[in-house]
Amino acid sequence: MQIRRLFLAGIAAIAAAGTLALASPAAMAQGAPESALQKVLKSGTLRVGTTGDFTPMSTRDPATSSYVGHDIDIANALAADLGVKIEFVATDWKSLINGVVSDKYDIAMSGISVTADRAKVAGFTLPYTEFGTVPVVLKKNLSKYNSWADIDKADVTVATTLGTVFDNQAKEYFKTATLKQVEAPAAGFQEVLAGRATVTITSNVDAAGLIQRYPELAIVPVEKARARRPAAFLVAQGDQVWINFLNTWILTKQYQGFFEGLQAKWLGPKG
Repeated sequence: MQIRRLFLAGIAAIAAAGTLALASPAAMAQGAPESALQKVLKSGTLRVGTTGDFTPMSTRDPATSSYVGHDIDIANALAADLGVKIEFVATDWKSLINGVVSDKYDIAMSGISVTADRAKVAGFTLPYTEFGTVPVVLKKNLSKYNSWADIDKADVTVATTLGTVFDNQAKEYFKTATLKQVEAPAAGFQEVLAGRATVTITSNVDAAGLIQRYPELAIVPVEKARARRPAAFLVAQGDQVWINFLNTWILTKQYQGFFEGLQAKWLGPKG
């Protein structure tokens, strides 16, 4: 509770200086929207949108409807520091942004890559980790592919999940291969396992988890991962009070070694 009081005091001080007009009483009196931070503290609940299909970032157990993963640990820590309860809201990749815009949840945490297209309609925090895109195939077919060029052939089908960053990347990377889009909860790697696709592309983080869970899969030893990109939390675009608070929280946790601990727990050694 002391942490909550400090947060509120800090926000009030910054607003008084004029840097966060949305938080000032004058701005609120004129009809300015209330920040998600204020709503969370008033309601006592942090609503977190998560897909539950991106291991090890966010995984949903269908038997219990509970969530585990790297970003789930972050969400729980954020709620604890705010002194509020947490509510996980199920979402999928194609409606991820709409959930924030329509106020179905206060923040989305699911291993979300920062992209310019997403930033046109939603807000991002500072990054907390980094992803890169790699191809995954059946291990028995691994000898056929050693580069990105080997994949972009007419006899190759690349499967991706509709609405994900990999869906758009596949269109950019592969001009000759056949592209196959599947809708969540289906996933590209499932198409490869079933023999309905040759390749799927995903993050280095997801790929590392996949080959552990499915020994029949392998990561293609391409020259280098493509589309190195930061991952951040997704929030409403105009809520600078909320974004500023979250950025402060991320930086504080980085200095405390929190994210290093999660890296070791869920993602393994860097590099």
